[in-house]
Amino acid sequence: MPVTGGSGEEGAADGAAGGGGGSAATGALRRTLTFRDLLVYGLLFIAPMAPVGIFGALQATSHGAVTLVYLVATVAMAFTAFSYAQMVRVAPRAGSVYTYARVGLGEGAGFVAGWMAMLDYLLIPAVAYLFSGIALHALVPSVHPWVWTALAVAVTTLLNLSGVRTAARAGFAVLAMEIVVLAVFVVSAVVELIAHGAPRGWAEPLTGEGGFSAGAVLAAVSVAVLSYLGFDAIASFAEEAGGGEDGRGPGGPDRVARAVLSCLVVAGVLFAVQTYLAALLMPVSAAELAARPAEQGAAFYATADSAVGRWLQDLVAVSKAVGAAFAALAGQAAAGRLLFAMARDRRLPGAMSKVDAGSGVPRRALLGAALVTLVAAVGAARRDDGLAQLSSIVNVGALTAFGLLHASVIGWFWVRGRRGRPPLGRSGGLVGRSGELGGRSGELVGRTGELGGGPPSVLRHAVVPLLGLAVVVAVVVEASATAQLVGGVWLVSGLVVLAVQHGGRARAGGARG
Repeated sequence: MPVTGGSGEEGAADGAAGGGGGSAATGALRRTLTFRDLLVYGLLFIAPMAPVGIFGALQATSHGAVTLVYLVATVAMAFTAFSYAQMVRVAPRAGSVYTYARVGLGEGAGFVAGWMAMLDYLLIPAVAYLFSGIALHALVPSVHPWVWTALAVAVTTLLNLSGVRTAARAGFAVLAMEIVVLAVFVVSAVVELIAHGAPRGWAEPLTGEGGFSAGAVLAAVSVAVLSYLGFDAIASFAEEAGGGEDGRGPGGPDRVARAVLSCLVVAGVLFAVQTYLAALLMPVSAAELAARPAEQGAAFYATADSAVGRWLQDLVAVSKAVGAAFAALAGQAAAGRLLFAMARDRRLPGAMSKVDAGSGVPRRALLGAALVTLVAAVGAARRDDGLAQLSSIVNVGALTAFGLLHASVIGWFWVRGRRGRPPLGRSGGLVGRSGELGGRSGELVGRTGELGGGPPSVLRHAVVPLLGLAVVVAVVVEASATAQLVGGVWLVSGLVVLAVQHGGRARAGGARG
């Protein structure tokens, strides 16, 4: 049965998000996002200058080979991006890895994937909001960071509630500003290098200072991959992606897949260029930076100041302040889609499965995500160690979900898909052509044999996901003890919720029998 809604402004968020635009009458998500919109959301969430905050730490850890670190990290995350591209074609639905794990591994694994992803989709925006609040406080010290943080949450939430295209347009403007600032840095750095030369060897950002150390580079890669968290949020907009040049028509899943892969490539290039130039211009060596950990956080800003001038340092700081708030906007939007998808499948309260008929967005799910993020961000802003505490726990959830994503590729293409099993188990329906959707309670409906793009490939559907899974495991092992503890507690709590839900459904089924 459809999950029916209340007033005339909201309706059932059933699976009728099929081709063309969504209908306000049915409350379906609207297929209006173009390739550019999807790319903007992904790059906003990642942030074009994401390495700025951790540049010093990576430079010290890698013994000066920070650019090589980002090149290796881009390749490492490419396995995950490729798995997303495979599964978005199988199940082009809101919910991202939650939906993919349901399809490839079953209901229980799907819930666990969604539960773990929820931790990061709610907390990563909180970190971004807090970073914005701290940066704005540095520019206007008379206003406390928590006030700026709360204001950033309010402004971006209003933009998200106004509609996905409105938020995308605002995001595009901010992204353009960030890229302009990055371009100013690149041009200024190149001019400085031409005029005065590089303080160190031109190859050092790739080979390291005083010799190459594979162990040091790999240790830094385990941290650098966290700069890419957020590109996967593109997949959560699968039900709002059109296929034609105007954002309508068939081909939406292919558009999402291309956007995920393109976002990773663009981010990788931007990260490599800015870290290469900054490493060449650094006023201190990597060894000196390693000996002074208190200076690592501001190493990029200090480099811009010493090499070019204070004006560039301030420009980068303002860009990071505004960009962080809009990175949180993209994260909040993705979190709202995840909550919406889980509520539609009755895994979360059904009230969050409603879509606003006027704006075409899951309003209640967005407000729920905004409330949790607001509490976490403002609470952290009122603590001296709030940023450190919040930053230490935001990665394990997403990484666990990535691991289940890779397992889902193997599970679907080699097991469930080959047996012709219904991906979501209840209706016997399958995903159909170019993201055809429909059916009851958000189930995927289509035609047998059109799913998954043909027979399984050893390279695409076994080797790549296994390599991606190995990368995820390696990064989780390197995560902080606090992150592992919080992730473990969150996982156990999710398993308890899953057990309670399973028991309730079993009792309900027995009563009907």
